[in-house]
Amino acid sequence: MANRGGGVIVYGITENQKAATGHHDIGEVDEAYERTLRSAAVTAISPPVFGLGVHRLGDPDQRALAVVVPASVDGPHLIYRDDRFGAPVRNDADTVWMRERQIEAMYRARFEEQRNTHEALDSLYRELAAGRPIAERAWMIGVARPRILAADRRRLTHGDATSILQAARGAAITYYKDPNHPVPLDDLDTHNPRPGLRRWVSRSTVDTDRGRSKEIWASVHGDGSVSLAAAIGGHPITRDEFAPGSRLRSDRMERFTASLMALLSTSAEHHGTRDYEVKIGVEWTGDEPLIIETVDGNGYPYDEGSIPLPRYAPVMASVRTDIGESDFLDQVRDLATDVVNQGGVQNLQAIKARE
Repeated sequence: MANRGGGVIVYGITENQKAATGHHDIGEVDEAYERTLRSAAVTAISPPVFGLGVHRLGDPDQRALAVVVPASVDGPHLIYRDDRFGAPVRNDADTVWMRERQIEAMYRARFEEQRNTHEALDSLYRELAAGRPIAERAWMIGVARPRILAADRRRLTHGDATSILQAARGAAITYYKDPNHPVPLDDLDTHNPRPGLRRWVSRSTVDTDRGRSKEIWASVHGDGSVSLAAAIGGHPITRDEFAPGSRLRSDRMERFTASLMALLSTSAEHHGTRDYEVKIGVEWTGDEPLIIETVDGNGYPYDEGSIPLPRYAPVMASVRTDIGESDFLDQVRDLATDVVNQGGVQNLQAIKARE
């Protein structure tokens, strides 16, 4: 079914000549059995089929089980037996084995989908970076796009956009060591997003030197994509003093990453999307190299281990949202680590450590 765009398997149906004729009680289905089903989809199939939906149905004496197989862009999914493999595919009420040309065509479709997704992600990134004052201070740019776009792409309402943006703020806090620390999304005017091209756009509204050092823009798109741009260089040092535009604080970069992942998560929940491609970068056209600074054991700024960067190479990642909170936080942590490692910073300061 994963090789045919998804489907539903119902346990507890009687049939005759491949036609459903009635139902029967399947007995108790406990959590261990559910885990076995999900494990089979991951361990017995290559590439694994993630996101299996398992739903218990019916009254105690007429129990049934519906297993929802999601659509997949990773076909062909193969079954291995010893040194042999095959690619089964559902054909109406039958399961048949793909021929060589069918497997070839499915691989070609997979690679084409990956190319199209990366091109669309790059286009979102370039669009978001355009027009930012990156000669004054460095900006972080982050975009995320679902590999399978939202099935229901009705225009988001103002209320939809507001709910996604505000829920993202609450989600981002759960990734922090200190839940009382301000979130970059706090600076957005989430109550008044403005319509854009098949999206809603929210931005910060403070127009002072201090406000511009924390300027931020966020967009939620009708197809489930999200984007986030924030002034990250030139952070305030004192009330009237600012760091150079080329200097970045690693904890702010972490919080930007956490905010993008929270926005991705809440958008995915709203749209029912699951697998995302993410791209995060830093844009800067000033003369000085970028310096990512962290803090020492006493909490003072520290940059002796930093690597001067004439250019920041964008970080790419594949992210899943149909996993538990702990596993999703692992993805946030791994992405944030890649973001700061590039500048010579080893340890995360703002995001929770693994327990």
